[in-house]
Amino acid sequence: MKRYNLCLLGYGNVGRALVALLVKKSEAMRELYGIEWRITGVATRRMGWLASPEGFEAEALLSGEAASKALSPPPSNVSEWLRAARADVLFENTSLEPHTGEPAVSHVRAALESGAHAITANKGTVVHAYRELNELAREKGRRFMFESTVADCLPVFSLFREDFPAAELLSFSGLLNSTTGIILEEIERGGTFDEGVRRAQAMGVAETNPSYDVDGWDSTVKACAIANVLMNAQLKLEEVQRVGIRNLDAREVLEARAAGRPYKLVARAERTRDGRIKAVVRPEQLPLTDPLVGLDGSSLAVHFELDVLPGLTVIAHNPDVQSTAYGLLADFINAVR
Repeated sequence: MKRYNLCLLGYGNVGRALVALLVKKSEAMRELYGIEWRITGVATRRMGWLASPEGFEAEALLSGEAASKALSPPPSNVSEWLRAARADVLFENTSLEPHTGEPAVSHVRAALESGAHAITANKGTVVHAYRELNELAREKGRRFMFESTVADCLPVFSLFREDFPAAELLSFSGLLNSTTGIILEEIERGGTFDEGVRRAQAMGVAETNPSYDVDGWDSTVKACAIANVLMNAQLKLEEVQRVGIRNLDAREVLEARAAGRPYKLVARAERTRDGRIKAVVRPEQLPLTDPLVGLDGSSLAVHFELDVLPGLTVIAHNPDVQSTAYGLLADFINAVR
C-alpha cells in the first residue's frame, strides 16, 4: 500500500469536485490498486499557498476552512511550495491562457523537476510544451498526464496510447466546446445568444467571460492538442483557421435546424498528401448522417479516421464538472499504479 501526497494548484469547481471524488473513490483505489492518498498542498489566488505535510482534512477543504495553514512567509515560487508540501503528484488546474500556456507550463515543469507526477486539465500545456514536458517526465521517471484537457473524461489520448499502438490517425472532427453547444441549442429553442451564455454559466461550463468559447479559441487549442499528441504535429494556434459562433444570425440557426442541417462548432484536422496538418474551427451545417449531428446540450465528441479503421466516434453525453474531475482521477491512478 502506497500513500501519495497530492497538491492542487487551482481550487475552483474542478478542484473541489476532484476532492469529493477522491473521497468517494478512496475504498476502490485502496482495494483495487493499493493506492492511498492525502492532500498536502492547495494553492489559489484567494487562499494563498497552503501546505500541510501531514495532510488536510478533506472536509475542511470542501467547506473552505483550510486557509489557516497558509505558509508564512509565503513561498516565492511553485517549487518552494511543492517542497513544503512534499508533493508526489501535482494537479494543475489553473485557468487557460491560450497564447502561451503560462503559467501552467511552468507549473508542470516545476512539478516534474521536483520529482512529482504532473496531471493537468489545462490544455495550454499540451499545445505549447507537449514534447518538452513529455521528455522531461521521461528523464525524471515520472508521468505527464492530461486526459481532461480536451473533452473532460472522454478517453481521447489514453484510447490511442492503450488500444491503438502503431495506428496512424489520418483525420479527426469534433465537438470540443460545451458552451457553444448550449448556446446554439438555446437559439434553436427560440431563445437568444445571451440566454444561452447564461444557461452555460449556470451549468458551470462557461466562464464569467465566455469569449474564449464563443470565439473559437477553446476549440482551437483543443484541436492543436489532439493533433500535436496523436498526429505528431507541431501545430500552432495561428495556423488554425478559426471562426467562432458570435456572428451567426439567429434566423440562420433556426432555419438550419428546421432544414435538418443544424449548426455545430466543429474542429477538424487532417494530414494532407504532402504530410502537413491542416486544421480548421468553424460553425458548420452538418447533415443528419454525420456522427456528430445528434448531440445535444453540453455533449462532446470526437470522430477519428485511422489507417486501420475507417471511422471511430467517442461521445460524452452532457459531461459536467465531475466528468472533468474524473479524468484527473483516472490519470492519477494510471500514473502511479
